[in-house]
This record gives sequence, structure tokens and C-alpha cells, in this order.
Amino acid sequence: MRNIYLVLRREYLVRVKKKSFLVMTLLGPLLFVGFYAAVIWVAVGSVDTKTVQVLDESGLFKNEFKDSEALKFEFTTKSLDSAKAEFPAGGANALVYIPANVIKAPKDVRIYAEKNVSMDLKSEIEKVIEKEIEDIKLAEAGITHKILEDSRVNVNSETISLSEGGEKTSSSGAATVIGGICAFLIYMSVFIYGTQVMRGITEEKTSRIVEVIISSVKPFQLMLGKIIGVALVGMTQFVLWILLTTALTSATSAILASNMSKQSAQVAKEMQKTQVPNQALQGNNVDNAVVEVLGAVASLNIPLILGCFLFYYLGGYLLYSALFGAVGAAVDNDADTQQFMLPITLPIIFSFVFAQFVLRDPDGTLAFWTSMIPFTSPIIMMVRIPFGVPAWEIALSMVLLILGFIGTTWIAARIYRVGILMYGKKVSYKELVKWIFYK
Repeated sequence: MRNIYLVLRREYLVRVKKKSFLVMTLLGPLLFVGFYAAVIWVAVGSVDTKTVQVLDESGLFKNEFKDSEALKFEFTTKSLDSAKAEFPAGGANALVYIPANVIKAPKDVRIYAEKNVSMDLKSEIEKVIEKEIEDIKLAEAGITHKILEDSRVNVNSETISLSEGGEKTSSSGAATVIGGICAFLIYMSVFIYGTQVMRGITEEKTSRIVEVIISSVKPFQLMLGKIIGVALVGMTQFVLWILLTTALTSATSAILASNMSKQSAQVAKEMQKTQVPNQALQGNNVDNAVVEVLGAVASLNIPLILGCFLFYYLGGYLLYSALFGAVGAAVDNDADTQQFMLPITLPIIFSFVFAQFVLRDPDGTLAFWTSMIPFTSPIIMMVRIPFGVPAWEIALSMVLLILGFIGTTWIAARIYRVGILMYGKKVSYKELVKWIFYK
């Protein structure tokens, strides 16, 4: 145990003291928050207004095309040939031609542009024309616009979990997002930190440093020390990321809540001045979205999710890093690792693909069995846990993962003890099987 501790301590301290570790640990949450802030800004704040000319021969759409931040409509009464001839010099992004018989021949609508128009622009134009034609046909059938509007119902149901402790509000959206994020983090960590173990072993082997180390430490102790040491590095980084992200999220939420409260007070004053009924104020409450998001997160069992995340991160990493370590010991350089990487990485990739189907049916047969198999359970079970999983399934999955780690560590140790001192020989799968059963 002392030798394992010494190797573990060295692997941990060497990596933790690196500037790259400190920089990524501090910048990770900032980059994460900044990435989503940039996405939101691009989606909301950087809208370029496009100008669309409309040639409406039917005269039915004069008041139907409404200007917005993204689109500005200009109507023209010129002939189609003249409009097309003058279009390139007009500065518009598109020219929409609506024929006089558009009710009977809606497919004769044309959109002209110098380049292909975007799907969003095409869809927006088609939606306006389709809606007006539908309203006209309904009016001809004796159905008024008011009847049509009254018949449209928006159902926004609330999900409630029933258990022995009583009723509890739940959120399918929050469970989906949290489960997907946890699965993605484990997926990435297995690749990143498992590859670190493999490359560290390969570098020591090619530089012949391992020959000196093996003189005082058994191969199994060296491999186990490296695996656990890198695991602790990853866990340290994740814990710091969670703490820093929580602090940043709390600060951001407080700022948003404060801004929302000020905006709500301003809206209330404006509505009081204009004598808008109280129901309108409630319907336009700008901080409803923030309240819904915070309520959705609060409906989840956060301590259970964090505890299981740390366990499955550690268990999945230990299982796969043992195999990565065996590959590193079996080859002489990074180029030779590719032939042995595929069988190791395929279960990780498959589990990430299966996660997309598990999100649709977290209690299905596929979800159950893939959350029990040690090679796929770290990712699949983290997808399921936010939705609620029976305690016996979580316990069984954890036990099987521990047994899987013990089994892969035994196989990796058998390969490691032979391969770590093997030089100048191209290793095959047949050779690896022989190494496992060497006495």
C-alpha cells in the first residue's frame, strides 16, 4: 500500500501543480458560462434586419406581413418583370411574388433572391400566406376568426411525482437537461483522463524510466497508483468546477432576479399610468421564466445527483483507465495505440448514443439493461437518475460497476506486468491473450 500511495501522490502532485491544470480549473466555469452567454447573445442580440419586397397581385396580404426586428416588408405595385429587373439594385434580400389566383393556386407563389434564402425566411413567408388563405377559406365556410381563435387551446401541464412521502412537483425538462449534462461530462472525462494514463505510461516506457521504477515497485502497484492518482486529479478538478460554477450561477441568478424585479416594478408603474387591468400585468410578468427555471431545478434531488455523479465518474474512469493503461503498456509509441483503442472506445460511444433513446424512455428495457452493464452504466444511469430510479436498481448498478472495475483491473494488470518491459515487438490481440494467462 505504501508503494501505491507514493506513486499516487507523485502522479497527483505533478499534475495538480501544472499551470495548465490551474488555468483550466479557474477558466473552465468561466468558459462554460461564457459559451452559453455567447450562444444566447447570438440567438437574441445579433439579429440582422432583412428587407423583403412583396408584389401582391391578389391584394389580400397588405396588412398581413408585419415588420419585426428580423424582417422588414416593403410592398410594390410594379409588374413582375419590372420588379425582377430592379431587384438587384434595390438592396432588398428577397422578392415575394403572390399571384392574383393565389387562393386556387398557392403553389404559384415565388421567392426571388440573388442567393438562396434561408429556411427561416422561407418558412416565415410561407406561414403568413398559408394562415391568410386558411382564414379566407374558413370564412367562406362560415367559420369566423373569433371562433377559430376560441377553439385554440394551449395546454401547459404540471408534472407531479407520487411517492410514499406524498406529492412532489417534478420537471421533465430539468431532468432531461441535467441528465444530459452529467452523461456528457462523464463521457468526456473518461476520454480525457483515461488517455492521460495511457500516454503517461507510454512516455515512461519509451524513455526507459519505467525500468528504474520497476526495480522498487511492482508493476501492479505502479499501474494502480497511476490510475488512482489521475482519478483524484480529475475529481479535484470536477469538485472545483462544481463549486465555482455554483458560485457563478448563484451570482448570475441574483443579478438577473434583481434586474427582473426592477423591470417588473417599472412595468407595473407603466400599466398603472395607462390603467391596464391587473390581469394583464400578471400575464406580462417578465420574471416568470426565471421563477420557472429555479423551480424546475429545485424539484430535482440535487444531493443524490451529485453523489451519484461522483461515484459513476470515478467508477467509469477506473474501469476504462485500467484498459487504457494496459494499452499504454503494450505498445512502444502513440501511433501503435490506435489498433487497440477501438474496442475500448466503442462501448463509451455506444452508451452516449443510447443515452439519446434513454432520455425518451428512462424506464424502458433498453434503459434498464444498459444502466446495469458496467461498460455503459456510468453514462446511462446518470441520464436516468434525474427522472427517478428505484434504490435497488442504483445499488445493483453500483455493485456491478465495482465488480466490472475489479475484473478489468485484473486483466489490465496481467497485460501490464508483461508489456511494460517489452520493447521492439509489434503486439497483436492474440499476443495480449497469451499475456493474460502467463503464470
